[in-house]
Amino acid sequence: MLNLHEAERVEFANYNQKTMAIYLDNSATTAVDMEVFKAMRPYFSRVYGNASSIHSFGQKAREAVDLSKNTISKILNSKPEEIIFTSGGSESDNLAIKGIIESGKGKRIPHIITSKIEHKAVLETINKLEKEGKIEVTYLRVDKSGIINPNDVRKSIKPNTIIVSIMYVNNETGVISKIREIGKLIEKENKLNNSRRIYFHTDAVQAAQFLELNVDYLHIDLMTLSAHKIYGPKGIGLLYVRNNTPMLPQIIGGKQENGMRAGTENVASIVGFARALEIVNKNKIINSNKIKKLRDYFELRIIKEIKNIIVNGDKNQRIANVSNISFIGAEGESIILSLDLGGIAVSSGSACTSGSLEPSHVLTAMGIKPLIAQSSIRFSFGKSITKKEIDLTIVKLKKIILRLRKISAI
Repeated sequence: MLNLHEAERVEFANYNQKTMAIYLDNSATTAVDMEVFKAMRPYFSRVYGNASSIHSFGQKAREAVDLSKNTISKILNSKPEEIIFTSGGSESDNLAIKGIIESGKGKRIPHIITSKIEHKAVLETINKLEKEGKIEVTYLRVDKSGIINPNDVRKSIKPNTIIVSIMYVNNETGVISKIREIGKLIEKENKLNNSRRIYFHTDAVQAAQFLELNVDYLHIDLMTLSAHKIYGPKGIGLLYVRNNTPMLPQIIGGKQENGMRAGTENVASIVGFARALEIVNKNKIINSNKIKKLRDYFELRIIKEIKNIIVNGDKNQRIANVSNISFIGAEGESIILSLDLGGIAVSSGSACTSGSLEPSHVLTAMGIKPLIAQSSIRFSFGKSITKKEIDLTIVKLKKIILRLRKISAI
């Protein structure tokens, strides 16, 4: 007879066989690692106390939260009290930007520097503050490869600049920004003019699985992370906030998270987040090399076997698991739906903007024409991807593109 853990593993396997055969949308979300699920399980039913309660039930939950913060802080090279748990990446981005702006730091209208390719959680938050007249903004351009020039950050700094927010890895193209270089540049500016302080925030949600997260190495003040991009649970994220960074809480009504974020702690998910980060940090190089090899194999075959395609984003300055490809003459949504009918899951870009009919703001910022942008598909590979799955995807994809191009008006 199977024990509970074995039964769950069999159930997961059977579910996968009955539903999606090939999952290539790992930048949208990942499957919870079984080791993560195992770590979380006791906190759903056995250790169920409120972490803010002073009795023994609560104290056991509090211990789990504190141990999780310690685990994460070691990976980030931060202090445990500098970690604020949130509901996910979008909340963390909102807290980073609004938290500083609404803290009242400075007498002038504050100036923010960001880029045109940021996640919507950053761009829409900044846009709202700008429309309300609370800030002024500089939106940095990117080149045709999706790369931000760090010198453009330096040139954009004003006497009233208070925040620079640049994402570590773009969620649509996988292109890596030179965060450390930008961080050192901002640090130098702060030393040259100690009458002001510029705070540097990066959304590192897509970077956590593959890149360095040491906050001192990166020279950052704030960093957004999310568990469900690294084989952890949905609904849990964090914002790293360097000590002495001015911050006004956005969710009030309790003293949780050092008074920075009210609400009963999601203990099971916090434990899962810590375990997921621990696992990906340990296996970072192995997974990156394996996935990159298969991703490159995929792209080489696509380039060779399907005409009129464009691989979007810098070929070298990119994380291992993302391939954004424009199939000229075929509409992106039709490709997605056709692949889905064939048991293959992909996306056109960020899951947070999947309901939009507009072409990708990231690709258009790179100078890609709207019609070509609308023919783009993001393939994002997970740690369990196999060469057989890639071969099968290419076989189906070739037939779909051929059919769609015959009937397309693009």
